[in-house]
Amino acid sequence: MDFRKQKLSIEEAKEMDMVQYLSLLGHEPSKIRNNDYWYRSPLRQEKTPSFKVNRKLNRWYDHGLGKGGNIIDFGIQYFDCSVGEFLKKLDGGFSFQEPLKSIPKREGEPEHQLKILKEIELSSYALIRYLERRKIPVEIATQYCLEVHYKLNAKSYYGIGFKNDSGGFEIRNPYFKASSSPKDITTVKNGSDEVTVFEGFMDFLSFKSIRENEVNNTSDFVILNSLSLYENARPFLESHKSIKLYLDNDAAGQKVARKALSIGNKYHDKSRLYRNYKDLNDWLVHIEKQQKKRLGSKL
Repeated sequence: MDFRKQKLSIEEAKEMDMVQYLSLLGHEPSKIRNNDYWYRSPLRQEKTPSFKVNRKLNRWYDHGLGKGGNIIDFGIQYFDCSVGEFLKKLDGGFSFQEPLKSIPKREGEPEHQLKILKEIELSSYALIRYLERRKIPVEIATQYCLEVHYKLNAKSYYGIGFKNDSGGFEIRNPYFKASSSPKDITTVKNGSDEVTVFEGFMDFLSFKSIRENEVNNTSDFVILNSLSLYENARPFLESHKSIKLYLDNDAAGQKVARKALSIGNKYHDKSRLYRNYKDLNDWLVHIEKQQKKRLGSKL
């Protein structure tokens, strides 16, 4: 593994984007209003979001606790640690894409700008920590993913790479989503008459991590990698007797699910399981750890 250490100053730490760091920890905003990002507090249990990050000021405030401050103030509260201990934790999470302000902010950069430099075994400490925050065991991720080093707009980065059927990659790290050409679906074929469908590979990995101890879990799988590829996937999907859909709980995902259900009774919408969350991985991140052992029967 890559355990490279970098000396990080307090001032450098304070410049790190709180929104991006919370995403690294598995916390996504419940609502966004101008520069204000509202969360269910990472520091305590709550149902109504009262933890705010002002992205322009890069400061947080927890209305329930009556406390706030910069990223260091948050870190020592979140991890119950010293400033020095928190700086060491930050080294592990932010070391693979610097400087922070140069990181692309948009999701859909033109594909021709992204060039794959090399593919290696997933080993970066920072990427593995990211997977851990998403509740994905590294032994599951390494079965299906690689560490992909790539160049974008003359800058070099790396991330978790998930290969599609045409040899392109879906690439994820805490700050950036990208795809390399050619774009395509990913199929995992086990010779089953049942197929399970996911919108993105993080949900697929979540499913596999929940059912990792089931020897007889032999479903075929399709990861769309984009909802726009649903029609491309239909011939393979409909060659099966049963099609289980684990699409996102947003308007676009549910629209595709409704369309699929209208085609015939082969399709089964399984999104009710995570109906209060945006997708299967979001649900997995938020459930209690002790529940994980009992989840396989629900899927």
